Amino acid sequence: MTAVIHLTSGAGVHKKGTFSLQDLLNSVRAKPDLHKVGALMLFVGVVRGETQRGEVVKGLEIEAYEEKADEVLDGICSELMKRKGIVDVQIHHLTGSFDVGEDLVYVLVAGGHRRDMFPILEEAVERYKKDAPIFKKEYATDRRGRDKSYWVSESETE
Repeated sequence: MTAVIHLTSGAGVHKKGTFSLQDLLNSVRAKPDLHKVGALMLFVGVVRGETQRGEVVKGLEIEAYEEKADEVLDGICSELMKRKGIVDVQIHHLTGSFDVGEDLVYVLVAGGHRRDMFPILEEAVERYKKDAPIFKKEYATDRRGRDKSYWVSESETE
């Protein structure tokens, strides 16, 4: 017998390689109220190759307090789904080691009309960045060619 995996929540933290953009799209298309959806809006956060200080980023390591992060992400999605015109909100953050250009996070908003969805997508992104206990360690080379690594707070990356 083959096991079928269903998402129980529209949010969560996943180890790199266990959740993909296609998984996200499949989960939305499987919703019983898909007939109410006129558009999908998607934010895909990727590893940037340069820091605010002009250093070259070699890679990132993402860790999370998974239980709490899942709870926070689920709460954000649940609250935003109650807004006018919104059918679904999902936030999925990946953890592990990442190279420049790789996907880190998917935030999706599904709704009937785009005008209702743009502010929800922006709010979802800003809230997960501020509220979820997800931690980023950056590996970079400074302008003098020295390699270094450090934990980054969101205020340093805006």
